[in-house]
Amino acid sequence: MKKTIFALLFAMCGLGHVLACTNLIVTKGASADGSIMVTYAADSHQLYGELYFRPAADYEKGSMMKVNEWDTGKYLGEIPQATHTYRVIGNMNEHQLVIGETTFGGRHECYDSTAIMDYGTLIYTALQRCTTARQAIALIDELCQTYGYASEGESFSIADPSEVWIMEIMCKVPKFNKKGINVNKGSVWVAKRIPDGYISAHANQSRITTIDFNDPENCLYSKDVIKHAREQGFFSGSDEEFSFCDAYAPLDFGGARGCEGRVWSYFNRFAEGMDAYLDYAMGHNLKNHMPLYVKPKEKITTKQLADMMRDHFEGTPMDMTTDAGAGGSHCPYRWRPMDWEYEGKEYVNERAIATQQTGWWFLAQCRDSHPYGIYWFGVDDAATSPLMPFYTCTDQVPECVRAGNGSMLEYSETSMFWIANRIAQFAYLRYDKIGAEVRTNIDRYENELMSTTLPLIDKEKDAAKVSAFCKDNAMAVFNNWKNLDKYLLVKYIDGNIKRQNPDGSFVNNGYDPRIPAYPIQEDYSEQWKKAVVESNGPTLEVK
Repeated sequence: MKKTIFALLFAMCGLGHVLACTNLIVTKGASADGSIMVTYAADSHQLYGELYFRPAADYEKGSMMKVNEWDTGKYLGEIPQATHTYRVIGNMNEHQLVIGETTFGGRHECYDSTAIMDYGTLIYTALQRCTTARQAIALIDELCQTYGYASEGESFSIADPSEVWIMEIMCKVPKFNKKGINVNKGSVWVAKRIPDGYISAHANQSRITTIDFNDPENCLYSKDVIKHAREQGFFSGSDEEFSFCDAYAPLDFGGARGCEGRVWSYFNRFAEGMDAYLDYAMGHNLKNHMPLYVKPKEKITTKQLADMMRDHFEGTPMDMTTDAGAGGSHCPYRWRPMDWEYEGKEYVNERAIATQQTGWWFLAQCRDSHPYGIYWFGVDDAATSPLMPFYTCTDQVPECVRAGNGSMLEYSETSMFWIANRIAQFAYLRYDKIGAEVRTNIDRYENELMSTTLPLIDKEKDAAKVSAFCKDNAMAVFNNWKNLDKYLLVKYIDGNIKRQNPDGSFVNNGYDPRIPAYPIQEDYSEQWKKAVVESNGPTLEVK
């Protein structure tokens, strides 16, 4: 039986913590401003939206660092602390090193319960200790081989101002001797550099195939990556035929439709010829494998990439706004579970890049032309939340995104995550109207910021002033979003739409300024009406 999308995502979650994320990559030669860009959405039903900040620090020699699993907080052990660590804002450090990830799970037997280094700890440890992408790859390898890799299969996006890599890593299958010691401790991995001028992506499915054995400038790998696959019976061909993803994370329908489909949507938006891979993205032809990277037909702007993170397959056969499941207002969301059954047949809901359960997301810009990179940060669903820029010189986090200000179990009046969720939940009810108005506000703010404000901030040499701007801007966005929440409620209460004057004020009834004019009540979509008539037409028909 095919593994459904829901089963695939459950397999990724280990102890039940699903992080079904998306990374989009743009090399400097493919970006409009010459920056390397990486996006990441931390998509989890349990992850809270807050901005992590770790100031630079010095430690005494011999100090130890506690390792708590990032997903769960579970204590795993200790490793030696570095004598100096770098400042990290979110997933980007002061040297403009940025790391994102997506979990692909892979073979279930590749898991070591005695290991210490989970993927989240690897990310933030590398950010605190490394200055370049290649250093980060080497450190991740060293930490895994020394202390064991405590997670399932992961794809990392690792970038600095010069280059960007995809690294895919898998725990070795444990083998314990008579003393209970795992003699197979560590991980197998391969990393490929994305060529300049190209774009790439990964979304919860391993994507690296063959290994370039004699090209260390563009391909790195663990020495036993093929040997271990042979020993475990995952692979039996020649070295030249070896494919990392086929050996350690074989593709199935769920991996194509629920994961590779998101990569295809990104490629399809910016590259020519992607219709040739539609059958693959829909899970109908798993042998028609997409390339790891493609050349875009135009150079991509920061705003375009941000908006790609808001994608729901619009304009494609997987468009989530066009069937009856979208309701009467073209809502692109489907609540979980992702798979369902009807009259003995299995069906799936689409898994788009933008999704309701995002905890937080980012778009990082690594710039060799500027001493500071930019870490654009948003909380909750990317389609209904704005990005706030934080330069890598940032030394303070605003209250609205401060770690500890609220949680998934604690509502906070001063949290951007909760105000963004209030707006999103309302938008889902009337998406074609409320969602569109939220998007208009996002576009107005981001376009102004990217075209007018940031070019001026880029010229500011005083790091303290730049940091202060980031904090003030984030708080201004938070206050604007609080006002937007109130405005939307007043305008769209009870399914109606209040009439407005050209200046945006609400029209009254002509007699009392406190009583509105009769509201607009718009029609349902034709697809919704058709579905209702087909299911209950005789009862509802007017005769």
